[in-house]
Parts: sequence; C-alpha cells; structure tokens
Amino acid sequence: MSRSRRLVHAAVGGVVALSCTVLTAPAQAAPEADAPVGSVRLATEKRVTVDYPWAGASGFQYRPGTTSVTAVDYPDAVPPAHAGPDDLASGTDVVNTRDGQTVTQRHRSTGVTATVTIPSGQAFRAAVGWSVLTMDGTGALHVLRTAEGTVTVDTPVTGFPAGARPVLYRTGGSVGRLAIVYALDGRTSVGLVDLADGAFRTYVTSDETTPQLAFNDRWLVADWKAIRVDAEPGTEPTALTRTGAQLEAVVGDQLLLGNPDFVLGGTDPALTARSLVTGAQSTVLTSSFGGIGPTPDGGALATAGPSSLDWNIHRITPTDSGGLTTAEVARVPAAATGVQGLAVAGGELFLYGATPGGSLRYSGFQLDADGRPTGAQTPRSPALSASTCLTGDAACPQLEALGDGRVGYLWTDSAGQESVLDVGLDTTTVLSEPTDDSGGRIVGGSGRYVLYNGASGKQRLVDFPRAATSGETTLTRDRTAAAVWGQTLWTPVSTQGAVTGRNLKTGTITTIATGAPCTPTDIQAVNTWLYWSCGGTAGVYDRATNRKITVPADNGPARLADGFLLRENRTTHDLLLTDFHTGTATTRTLVKLPATDQNTGGSNGRWAVDRFGGHIAYLNGTYGEVSIVPSGVPTSPLAQMEAQVYSPSVIGRSMPWSPVWQLNKPSTWTLTLATASGTVVRTLTGTSTGAAVRPAWDGTGDTGAGAGPGPFTWRLTAHPRDGQGPDLPLSGTITLG
Repeated sequence: MSRSRRLVHAAVGGVVALSCTVLTAPAQAAPEADAPVGSVRLATEKRVTVDYPWAGASGFQYRPGTTSVTAVDYPDAVPPAHAGPDDLASGTDVVNTRDGQTVTQRHRSTGVTATVTIPSGQAFRAAVGWSVLTMDGTGALHVLRTAEGTVTVDTPVTGFPAGARPVLYRTGGSVGRLAIVYALDGRTSVGLVDLADGAFRTYVTSDETTPQLAFNDRWLVADWKAIRVDAEPGTEPTALTRTGAQLEAVVGDQLLLGNPDFVLGGTDPALTARSLVTGAQSTVLTSSFGGIGPTPDGGALATAGPSSLDWNIHRITPTDSGGLTTAEVARVPAAATGVQGLAVAGGELFLYGATPGGSLRYSGFQLDADGRPTGAQTPRSPALSASTCLTGDAACPQLEALGDGRVGYLWTDSAGQESVLDVGLDTTTVLSEPTDDSGGRIVGGSGRYVLYNGASGKQRLVDFPRAATSGETTLTRDRTAAAVWGQTLWTPVSTQGAVTGRNLKTGTITTIATGAPCTPTDIQAVNTWLYWSCGGTAGVYDRATNRKITVPADNGPARLADGFLLRENRTTHDLLLTDFHTGTATTRTLVKLPATDQNTGGSNGRWAVDRFGGHIAYLNGTYGEVSIVPSGVPTSPLAQMEAQVYSPSVIGRSMPWSPVWQLNKPSTWTLTLATASGTVVRTLTGTSTGAAVRPAWDGTGDTGAGAGPGPFTWRLTAHPRDGQGPDLPLSGTITLG
C-alpha cells in the first residue's frame, strides 16, 4: 500500500454577482474526553485563490476557493450624508440582488433601498451602484434607475454602434461607468457607458477577441493601450509595454499588474503598479496573486502573504500625491488538511501531513506548561516525499519525537529499502542513515539516538549528533526488546526479568532486576521508570526507589510516559491512562476516541504522548484537528539525560560554541561564561528547544568585545517550565585551541 498524496484571475470586475449565499459546514460532535485545554488544526500552506462576490465603500465579501462567503466591514467607513439613486456617487456601497425581472438595491451603510423593475422585453445584463444595464429584443441597450425609490426610469444608451454585438460587460473602479467589449465587422472594441446619461463611447480597438481591460473614472486600459476617459474624441490611446502579467485594476493614476503567467522557480509573484502618467513602476505587494480586483469606489483588493498560514486581503487606495497605500483588512483562513501522523515531545506538537500542497511536511505547534497551544503552525521540515507504507501498517510513517526539537522517522523507497531520517531543527535539513534493511519499525528514541528494528532480525542504533550532516549507525545487534533514553540503551539479558543499561559513551553496564517473570518482550524507559511486558503481564520498575509496580497488560500495547502509561482499547475506543507515580497503579478512561479512524490508526496515528512533559494529543474526529489534554500526573524533577559539550579550537560569529544539553522536560535557562579567575564575561538566556538547551556563544563578552583565549568556566541553570521541582545547575569548562 502506498500513501503518496494557471492562477485564477479573481476580481470584483466582470459580470457582477448579484446575490450570494453563506454556506455553513455541519458541525461534528466531539468525542467524550477530559476537557481538552486546546485544539489545533493542521492547515495547508498552499495559498487559496479568493473571489469577491461584492465590494463597496463600507466593506466587502470574499470567498476562498469553493467555501462559504465571509463579510468584512471596514472599521473607518463613514456613511455619506445622502444616499439614493439620484446620487450616483453614493452607489459605491450598493448591494444589487436580482430575482427575475426585479433588482433590489440596498445601500449597505445607510440602509436606503430602491427597487428596479426590468420592463417586459428587456433582459438583465449587468448592474453597478444604483444603475442596471439591460438589452431589449432589438439589441438596444438601456440604463435603468429608480426615482423616488420605486419608479423605474429608462434611459436608452446612445452612441453604441449599430450592428455591434456585445461580447462582455465588465465593472471596474467606478459606479459612473460600465465597460462593454463588442464585436463589429470582425474587430473587437472596448468602450464605456456613462451611466449618468447613457452615452456610450468607444475608446480602444483590439487585436484580441477578449482583451484584458481595467478602468476607473480617470483611465481605461484595454489590450495594453491606455487612454484618459475625458480625452477629446479622436484621441488615440497610448500603447503600453506588454508583460506576462494581467491587467488587474486602475487605482488613481496607477495600473495594477499581477498574476504573471510565468514565475522563476524559487520566487513568488508580486503585485506591481505602473504610473499611467510617468511610467514609473513600483511593487505594491510581494507574494501576491490569485485574488486581485478593482472595487467600485476606485480602489482594489488583493491577496498577499508568505503562505496560507499568513494569507491576507489588502485594500489598495490612491494617495493625494499620486501613489498608492495598502492596508491589511482581512486574514484568509487556511484550509484544513489531513493528519497522517502526530507526535508530541518537549512541549511541542508535531503533525505530519500534506501542508505544502502535494508534498508532505512536519509542522509544529508550541504548547505552554499546561498543554495549551501558544502559537501558530510553524513548518518544521522541508517538503518531503511520501514514504511507501506496508500493507496493514498501524501508523505510517513510523515516527518518534526525540525531545530535542527533532523528529526521527522511517522512510521507505519504492524498492522497500528503509532509511532512518531526522528533521526538525530547520526547514531545509534532512539527515539520513540507510538501514540496509526493510519491513522494519522505529521502536524508540530520544535526543540524538533512534532505535530501529529491521525485518532481517537486526537491531540498529542510529546516532544524529550535534552538527551532524548525516546519521551514523553506532550499534548493530540481534533484535530484542530494547529502549534508549538519554545515553543509555536498555536491553534484556538471559537472567529472567533482568535488564541491563549500557552507557553509549562510556560502555558502563548497569543491571536491574525488574521482577518480570520472563525475558521481557517489550522494554520502555522514561526518566527513572522502566516498563516491561511479557505479553500477559506487565510492570514498571522505578530505579529511583527500587519499587516494582504491576500495571495492566490488556487492551494492546502500552506507551510509557513520565509516571503513567497510555493504552488504547480498539474495541471501545477508550484511551486509558494508568497512573503509577505513587507506586500503585490506577487506571481511568482519559478520552473516548472517534470510532472511525481518520488515518491508519495506532500510536503516532491517532494519539501520542509527550514523554518529556506529560501531555496527550489525539485526533478528535474533526478533519485535520488535534486536541491536547494534560495527563494530570506530576512530572519528575528536571534532570540531564545527555550532553554534547566540547572545547572548540576557534570561536567566532560564523562558528559559535554550540553545546547541547538534553534535559528530560522543557526549561528556561541561563548560561554564564567566566574566566578562570571567576569574572563573568557573557550571560546568555533562552528557552529550551523541546527539552534540549541549545545556546550559541560567539566568543564575545556582554560589551561586544572579544572575551579572550580562555579557558572559560560555564554554568548552566535550567528552570523547569512547568514549575514542578527545583532548578537544575550544571557546570564545566572549555578551553580554546
């Protein structure tokens, strides 16, 4: 089974939408659960195109893609002193709604209404402001407006060429004029109807069947030819230099150009402006496309932003000096995308899904000490290609959040060959280590180490140390139950119930008699807790107190966390939490999960637990959404699991000293660097990356001057972010050279 997963010109202009329906998606019932402290939704980073069913002087409506319509009010809108069909200028805020031969007009900011009745024999063609354009059976055009709010006044359009066939009616940045593209004698021309008196004037003859056009009360630009609306009859339009962009709108004296038909790789399209007076060009909005169009008050609306996670609608208006000004007026919600894997570690929730569009990515959500989401979705890897999943796989990809801001996961190529990959510290780096195996599983990991079981019967420990450019297999052994925590690898031995811990740096062996009545088939380690299972029986050994605690062994595999176990009953869909931190195991239902899987299920498929903090994340039944609930179990005191402290030969801004202290839960920290005599030269502070402290010292003192050749004493004080337990002090020395 394999799990793999021309910009639209959206504008207010064109044939005007006269009515809109706000659609509401049906709500889904949430699963029974402890009250979640928060939920997040995995959103695609692919920016959606919006269109504008209506826009006016007091606000606008927009629709992202095919979703429902949203209305936005401008906070600074000032209603006119008088609004009505006798005041065409006030039509910039009129909403037209057609029902058969009746057009109802409502001034949005004042509430003034009017009703235009289309006479028998005439057909609706377009509407803008207080004016309705129709055509009768002879092909003649009419401008309809009301007097006294109910009496329809019919003004025939004059000057429209005899025999001409209208091709397109288009509104623009005006309520006093409406554009008509027409065909006559094999040529296409563009003109404007003056809606005040019905006079039509042709301005541009085009070489295109459907020329691009944009206009306001000052300018008409069609087929890349520009002309002042008030130019003397017979004036020839000025030819403009063509580009691969579209004519989007005219705002003041500026022509807006956007949605280019070709963009170089690695760049984003931009909305630019060209002065129709001086020819000067400028950039209005970077990363702008897919939702640009004029508004009838002479301005424009445009979408722009680095991704859909920050995708906004901007209002563009002219300035008194002939330029343009922009203001962000709405944020376009990103569309949800499916969660194909989840993990949580060190106060960060990782979700895996097709967020860049067709490509997959790990995205992160920061959590506070109580598990509440505190920030927006953040990319935590580059765009990734899909892994080939095994038939019947419980969770694909196999992944493990490592507690240091990274995720280790299993990637399988089309030939079935597997590699252990490491991502998370930036959005460009993927570290990889081939396993020379297939059909395997990631069974654990923490910090720099990932444990892999291959179908060949071999077990590999893959190391991703500080500053590595790839992974390295540091240990290959026959496959048994095993766990890695910090720098210790725990494995069973031949003596019944005995488990040994091997220090991966020193080789020192520690043997623990767990009390298991067998050679364990499953071992997990978190802090001082060792979990073992013999299939039908299971227990936890507390290395801090030498306590042996019996825990349930039913309802499938368990996941060890700090002071508790998490298991899923796949029949009842209960997520069961067994709290053993006091020495006695008590079990309760934490969450009732949805009955229907939204992905392949299983731990890291439907739910995950933070071994470096204690929060639980689960798919709550709403597409793309994950809820977080705290365990309620006290966490262990802050402790160091592993450290990568070294003495660099040279320190500088381009090559700072970058140690890593892997702790067991998130912290805030202070690091001081002092001379051998005890004089402090630099103090650094920060927040852990996951549960790892990752400072960088460039060799300068607090004043910015070089700190000297050393040696230096470092002192690290880490404060538990959850407020549970004392601070952790660590110290050591480094010598340059």
